[in-house]
Amino acid sequence: MTVQPKFEIRKGQILNAAEKIFAQKGYHDATISDVAREAKVSEATIYEYFPSKEELLFSIPGETVRKSKDRIEFMLQFIRGASNRLRAVIYHYLWFYETKPDYAAVTMMILKQNRKFLEEPAYQDIREVSRVILQIVNEGIAEGEFKADINPHLVRSAILGTIEHMLTRRILLGKPENLIEFTDSLTDLIVNGISARKSEKIWNLQIRMDPEGEEGPRKTSSTRPQKLKKK
Repeated sequence: MTVQPKFEIRKGQILNAAEKIFAQKGYHDATISDVAREAKVSEATIYEYFPSKEELLFSIPGETVRKSKDRIEFMLQFIRGASNRLRAVIYHYLWFYETKPDYAAVTMMILKQNRKFLEEPAYQDIREVSRVILQIVNEGIAEGEFKADINPHLVRSAILGTIEHMLTRRILLGKPENLIEFTDSLTDLIVNGISARKSEKIWNLQIRMDPEGEEGPRKTSSTRPQKLKKK
């Protein structure tokens, strides 16, 4: 059993406190004193680990994101089929944000609004996690499970954009109450749109009826949509 050094334990303690305080008060209203009280350390101790309040904020995602990436990559080793792997990743994202509400609030409401964060190593770690979706979609295309002409980046944007929209509503409005329950519906929405399986095609047919003479108005009638199976 590996024992964490005292330095790492104290650092994690401060980061957890900062995550909670920033989520509750917002970055600008929160103070280092608030974080110190929550972490049960002195302000001087916090500055030994983090030279500024901003540096403390930018350090919050680091270890959390790296552990998340390791968990996803380990899990995907045992899942067959691109659709199933995609579902697993969607589930993980929803579970992750469901079980880490303070982290979700800091990420969505503070870090994503800060352009300087985009230059931080922690942001690159977040991007690495999202690249797993691209990898799965590309594998699905190569295996013939997904359509060859789909754009993997667009698929990723559809997945993450939907999750982030639900998460923002959850933070601001308290709804939806349970993010995890949307795993199957979001997976179906995405997979049904990119699946290479043959589907029925619907045609709208219009027949124009012209009277025999030159006089009289033209009449147009439409048939009901006809379902024609691809051959």
